[in-house]
Amino acid sequence: MSEEVKKFKITIDGQTTEVLPGTSILEAARQIGGKSVPPAMCYYSKLETSGGRCRTCLVEVSKGSEADPRPMPKLVASCRTGVMDGMEVKNLTSEKAQEGRKAVTEFLLINHPLDCPVCDQAGECHLQDLGYLHGVENTRTEFERQTFDADDIGPNIKLNMNRCILCARCVLAANQLTEKREHGILFRGDHAEISTYLNKALDNDFIGNVIDVCPVGALTDRTARFASRVWFTKPYNATCKCEKCSGKAVLWMKGDEVIRVTARKDQYGEVEEWICDDCRFHKKDLKFWNLEEPRHLDRHSVISLNHYEKKTDSYDVLDNPEAKEIGSSDEKEIEKLDNEMI
Repeated sequence: MSEEVKKFKITIDGQTTEVLPGTSILEAARQIGGKSVPPAMCYYSKLETSGGRCRTCLVEVSKGSEADPRPMPKLVASCRTGVMDGMEVKNLTSEKAQEGRKAVTEFLLINHPLDCPVCDQAGECHLQDLGYLHGVENTRTEFERQTFDADDIGPNIKLNMNRCILCARCVLAANQLTEKREHGILFRGDHAEISTYLNKALDNDFIGNVIDVCPVGALTDRTARFASRVWFTKPYNATCKCEKCSGKAVLWMKGDEVIRVTARKDQYGEVEEWICDDCRFHKKDLKFWNLEEPRHLDRHSVISLNHYEKKTDSYDVLDNPEAKEIGSSDEKEIEKLDNEMI
């Protein structure tokens, strides 16, 4: 009879849970759930060796363990730091961690263009959320932004290197899902960029999944480029008969038109099951799909707020105690004021 593995106890922002040895602080936080979960731009639980690149998941370890209760002297990346028994971690409750995350966000935005109004990822972009929470109004750098020309790295994939944060998710996904490697990170330091090898294109059966793992708008679907803003579309779970993948996907629809097809993701934006390129790019017609139900979006974003129905006469209190969601009675009052102004 095998011996029972002793679990480690960890406390994050005052909430305690038990995890198996070898679990990272980030995964322990996800086990607790809620707002104590640090953001992650490069870590991806389904991709081997991911994490440790973007530093947005920095947390403060106020107690190392029961055996050695000394705090860690610096902020640590929660995605690459293992849990120790009795460890105590501060995320939201740590001013140092919040300041560190703000500095990392500013660093990620140094070369990032302010093109959210024309970016297909706007509304579901993790960097956009971070910029809203921690971004500064003006840049402190005196140098010109590093710029690249947009490039077609495959028949269905557009690369806009200006938006890339070098999280390496797309490279790891390609290594894991395809038989041959055709792109990677070239050069070093501030000259580093994502690119394909000479005279190569990304055209493997599952290479479209690099679009789903990208946390920003660096990799986009050419078949859905500029087709619609994401908050004007409605996501539906759907299935189809496919010999290459499970056929489980999300259809982003505008009326009866299928604007784009993506893999199903969990509340942390990670793909649940990879889908093939045929389902993603070549089945944009309802005749190929069986619609199941509207997709519930767990992650807080523009498209998860008030998406399927409008409030009637009730209102919900938001983070700002003086703010409320607009109901039908409010809309009538606003329309009346607009008419008076005209």
